[in-house]
Amino acid sequence: MPDEKGAPPQVQVQSLDDYLEVMSKAVFQSGMSWQVVNAKWPDTNEAFHGFEIGRVAALTQEELDELAQDKRVIRNRRKLAAITHNAQRIIELDAEHGCFIDYLRSHGDFYDVVKDLKKQFKFLGDTGSYFFLYVIGEPVPPHDEWMCAQERAKRR
Repeated sequence: MPDEKGAPPQVQVQSLDDYLEVMSKAVFQSGMSWQVVNAKWPDTNEAFHGFEIGRVAALTQEELDELAQDKRVIRNRRKLAAITHNAQRIIELDAEHGCFIDYLRSHGDFYDVVKDLKKQFKFLGDTGSYFFLYVIGEPVPPHDEWMCAQERAKRR
């Protein structure tokens, strides 16, 4: 992916907020075009308080209902609820493992990490997990190799 035209920029993770923001972008992208997600991202970031993880994890159902009416964001209720769930899981896994990066690196290879990400987090599938890991700077296989593996797996 790094050599591909249009590859997303990687970020230097400074806090749990950064993990949440990158993961949330992957969640919102699921089933949507990147153009739509990117166009709404500045307002989405504002609506989710800059992805301040403690605030997002504590969002109430009433606040999620308000977000579901906010035209500035992608108003999929299940995805909005997933963002709150995922914030809570990041906090929990960070506490369980001493830091979130240690959780990510506790699985062995890329495919084991993806398998667990899909179990732990909502609306994070194969593509979203690849995007998440790549953007935060974790090792991922070359994109074309990964795509071929995905196609082979679908044919089984």
